[in-house]
Amino acid sequence: MKTIGYIIQKEFKQIFRNKGMLPIIFILPLLQLVILSNAATFEIKNIKFSYIDNDNTSFSRALIDKFEASTYFNVVSNFPSEKIASSAMLKGEVDVILEIPHYFERDLLKDKKTDLSVIINAIDGAAAGVENVYINQIVQGFNKNAQATLIQPSDLINQPKNISSITSFWYNETLNYKTFMVPGILVLLVTMITLFLSGMNIVREKEIGTLEQMNVTPIRKHEFIIGKLFPFWIIGFGLLTIGLIISKVIFNTPIIGNLGLVYFYTAFYLLVILGMGLFISNFTDTQQQAMFIAWFFVVIFILMSGLFTPIESMPKWAQNLTEFNPIKYFVEVMRMVMLKGADFNDILPQFLKTLGYAIIMNGLAVWSYKKTS
Repeated sequence: MKTIGYIIQKEFKQIFRNKGMLPIIFILPLLQLVILSNAATFEIKNIKFSYIDNDNTSFSRALIDKFEASTYFNVVSNFPSEKIASSAMLKGEVDVILEIPHYFERDLLKDKKTDLSVIINAIDGAAAGVENVYINQIVQGFNKNAQATLIQPSDLINQPKNISSITSFWYNETLNYKTFMVPGILVLLVTMITLFLSGMNIVREKEIGTLEQMNVTPIRKHEFIIGKLFPFWIIGFGLLTIGLIISKVIFNTPIIGNLGLVYFYTAFYLLVILGMGLFISNFTDTQQQAMFIAWFFVVIFILMSGLFTPIESMPKWAQNLTEFNPIKYFVEVMRMVMLKGADFNDILPQFLKTLGYAIIMNGLAVWSYKKTS
């Protein structure tokens, strides 16, 4: 235990001796949390909206007013023809073109139905899909108002009974996208910092020559790995704590579940990431190599974690690969505990997989460390 304590003390001295390292470890990641949580959203605003009003009636004007009142659309132009509107979209001046047909109001009054033409710039398919949802919501709202205006007393007698639905939103009542993203981005920052620090730790000692001094001592391999791992384990908890405070104070992210459960799971998750970092460090000769390899894996883990895109939307082979992704489990646990108030039984499947991952990665880290004089 004295040898482990000596290594831990030595690691903490190296970290705190370098004053420029502390802001990099703590301040920069937290700035990233604030910036990314505001920037990483699928909500689209300031959509450049244009229209072609071939009817020029009170009904067509009322429909356009609906779009002008929306916070998502910015009405930029009224085009006289589809040809001119298409040319503007080609130049990137507009994102959406709504064409209101001739006899729009007449058809509504006479037949109670009509069609609208909507053209959306779909170079960004995800954005186009969101824009289409916004447009449909506005059109449906206008349609309800129009039906209420056009309906006749005789229609009320013969009107069939409709089924209506009352929607309630659980876990995120305000539909605030930051509530969904902040726990995931916090996971991302804790993972990246601890993985990079541990990944460059042993290889750094190889470069400066101090590893040889440690190798000639009687310290055992598992003691050496524990001593190297513990300081970054503590740093990971520090990052998580400050990140949780920021998420509550700045973003007002709800924390419904037990924070003790979050820390309990994080203790084992950090063992996975730190073991992975030390395993990488044992097999590399320079810090540049370690950084590149760590970055290679962390990018794959992030993109396949469900943080930005739903896992259910991925191909079947990709969904199978995500079962080996530790970030996926941490993102799920953070969202389940913070937003749903999940207890230990709810996160037990994720915990057992993370525990198994931790045993394997730290076993590999101990095995791969070669004591040579």
